[in-house]
Amino acid sequence: MTYIEEMFSLKGRRIVMTGGAGGIPAEIAVGLAKAGADVCLWGRGTNHPMSEAVKNVREAAGPGAGRVEAVTVDTGDSVACERAIAETETLIGAPDVLVNGVGGNRGKAPFVDLDEKLFREVVELNLMAGLVTPTRAFARYWIAGNIKGNVIMMSSMASYKPLSGVWAYGAAKSGVLNLTEGLAKELAPYGIRVNGIAPGFFIGHQNRALLIDEKTGELTARGKAILARTPFGRFGEKSELRGAVIFLISDAASGFVTGVT
Repeated sequence: MTYIEEMFSLKGRRIVMTGGAGGIPAEIAVGLAKAGADVCLWGRGTNHPMSEAVKNVREAAGPGAGRVEAVTVDTGDSVACERAIAETETLIGAPDVLVNGVGGNRGKAPFVDLDEKLFREVVELNLMAGLVTPTRAFARYWIAGNIKGNVIMMSSMASYKPLSGVWAYGAAKSGVLNLTEGLAKELAPYGIRVNGIAPGFFIGHQNRALLIDEKTGELTARGKAILARTPFGRFGEKSELRGAVIFLISDAASGFVTGVT
């Protein structure tokens, strides 16, 4: 192996990617498989069937990549997560990395008009299903098996700066940032590292209509306002997230890094 391969190869790693049928998680999964990892996509399969997600990631990763499998699971259900870990073991072996990709936003409103039920649902999606429930299941599994695991959280630039009208999303993502630091300290004695990435604006299934006019293909007023405040003057390409995640998973490259987003 070359020095770069020794530093960043993920061969031998067994990774669970939650939200695996989503745009950003699936794109990251492609990069992980291309880097040699065996990847198991987790998702509910409600809007995007997991069989289709596996097919797409395998094709994009190409020959020579690691295995790509899938498990249908609701990551907001602790018992379901425990069963999914056991099922993942049979597919790719004992997983040693968890990438929490579940999340997203629903709706936008002035604070005085916010829907409290929707607020709770968004917090539940991003903070519980997107972090707490699956991470707790994996932490218990790793500690019991003496496995030096690795967790990557999906934070957001909204963790640092509130975005107008998306109150629940911002609150939940700020919680992700906080729990990343807290869990890093809590789990370090077991050799478990916990870090995160905080993407800026990347066009995905959920925000496309907010940023791009579906009829004209032109930027919406909000899309223009965002790019006016973005140094490169463009949205991110989802493939540009792969390198940061590979770095944080590689023990050779970041073995002394924990608690960082």
